[in-house]
Amino acid sequence: MTYFPDYLKSFPNMDTSSPLHINLNRLDSGFRPHRHDFLEFSYVIDGAGAEAINDVTHVMKPGTFTFVLPYQVHEIFTEQDSTLVLYNCNFSMDLLMGPGRDESLNDFIEQSALPSFVQLEGQASAKMHALVEEMYAEYKSAKPWRLTLLQLKLKEILIHFDRERRIAAPQHMDAQPASKKSYSVWPIIHYIHMHYQEDLSLSDLSAKFSMSISRISEVIKETTGQTFVHFLHDLRLRHACSLLVSTEMSVSEIAFEVGYGSYKTFSRIFHEKKGIVPKDYRKLKSISASTAAAVITDAH
Repeated sequence: MTYFPDYLKSFPNMDTSSPLHINLNRLDSGFRPHRHDFLEFSYVIDGAGAEAINDVTHVMKPGTFTFVLPYQVHEIFTEQDSTLVLYNCNFSMDLLMGPGRDESLNDFIEQSALPSFVQLEGQASAKMHALVEEMYAEYKSAKPWRLTLLQLKLKEILIHFDRERRIAAPQHMDAQPASKKSYSVWPIIHYIHMHYQEDLSLSDLSAKFSMSISRISEVIKETTGQTFVHFLHDLRLRHACSLLVSTEMSVSEIAFEVGYGSYKTFSRIFHEKKGIVPKDYRKLKSISASTAAAVITDAH
């Protein structure tokens, strides 16, 4: 019987203008194998354990920073009689890969040959600890410019990680084998994320990456667990949900913005996937946001 790890497709704040969530977790018995279609980083501040990413295992202890790419299967193990205390941050690829983003950050995501983790010591560890705690405090606040500052903190954290892993890369490369599959699939996934708002087809991808349509279809299904069409719909609808919540664009405008040729097609697919029509989704999220704002005001 084939074993499929859990596929997590959502996190708090996913369908907002700033799809990012950070929290502090305590793990007494690790976390089951899973994968997801968003990015994640973790930073350990206490305890001991290990993490396996695509069957490559590394130690987790204070100072361990890990960056997990979408669709990578990962599992956390906690050492006996220990509790792993770590920050986890989940965020959408759109924060780094959307139109107009810094191209160097796109390159950063594509560096699958570099280690997915680094063990920080001394000043490097102290700096990362401070950066992550600042980000967490900002996330919990309701200060002006909160969302902008969170995205800046995210970039600063990832840049610090990338610099440190490049320094440590030679000693970890032997423990971080990159499969041929990872090299062939990730540019395709990246390209779809960059062009899903266009009239994109499997034949376009076939021509772009010099692979047969059947092989392109196969690797997308193997990597994402979805057909190309379902994967494309998920990306477009996630963007649409964000626009419905964060803008006053009409539903028709949003339909064209995210890549659908007609309002009718967009509305039908949205209802099939979400169980609600776009206009009602906007109303529901508006009520939820108002309630949350009232709670924050009362708390202060």
